[in-house]
Amino acid sequence: MIESIKKIFSVPELKSKIIFTLLILAACRVGGFIPVPGINGDLVVSFFKASTGGGQNLFQMVDVFSGGAFSHMTLTALGVIPYISASIIMQLLLALMPGLQRELKENAEVGRRKLSKWTRVLTLVLSAVQSFLFARFAYNLNFEKPGIIISHLTDMKLFGMPIVFYMIVMCSMTAGTLILMWLGEQISEYGIGNGISLIITVNILHSLPSAMGSILQQLNLESQEPGQLT
Repeated sequence: MIESIKKIFSVPELKSKIIFTLLILAACRVGGFIPVPGINGDLVVSFFKASTGGGQNLFQMVDVFSGGAFSHMTLTALGVIPYISASIIMQLLLALMPGLQRELKENAEVGRRKLSKWTRVLTLVLSAVQSFLFARFAYNLNFEKPGIIISHLTDMKLFGMPIVFYMIVMCSMTAGTLILMWLGEQISEYGIGNGISLIITVNILHSLPSAMGSILQQLNLESQEPGQLT
C-alpha cells in the first residue's frame, strides 16, 4: 500500500491535483468554525444536546451532512444541501424542457453551461429560502433559550419581524453555501474530481465521532430505564 501511495505521488500532475484538493477541502472546513454574526453558537449546541426524540434525530442528520456546522450555526450550516436539491430539481425539470434536451444533444457544451447556470441560480434561491427558515428557527429558539441572539438585533423590527437579524443570517449562510459550491467546482475542474461528493464525505467523517458518541450515549440511557436490567 505504501508503494502504491509513493507511485501516486511520483506523478507530478496527480500529486499537484491531490494537494490542491486537500487544500480546498481544508478551506471548506474553515467556514464551519465561523459563527453567523449575532448568534451564540455555544447555547445552540447545548440546546441540541438537550433535545430528544424525532427533533434530535432530524438535527443530527442535518448536522452530519454539514460537518457539525448546523448545530453551531456557522456560515456553512446549510452545507451543500441547497446545491444538491437544485441539481435534482433541474434534472427533473429537464424532462419538461425539450428545447434544452435538444441543445444538450446537438451542442453538449452549450447545453451543460445553461444547465449549470440555472442550477447555480436555483441554488441561490434555495439557499435564501432555507436560510430564512433557519433564521426564523433561531428567532423562535431565542424565546426558549434567551441569549442565543444578540438582543439589539431582535429589537430592530419591520412589520413585526427582526428584519436586520434575518438579513444578516440570510446573507451569511447563503454566501457560505455559494462559496462551498464554488470550491466544489474548483475541485471538480482542477483537482481529482467529484468536488461536491468529497465535501459531503469530509463533513460526514468530521461529524462521525460525535454522532457515534451520541448514539452510544442514547443506547446507554435507554438500557438504564427503570425496570430493566443493566
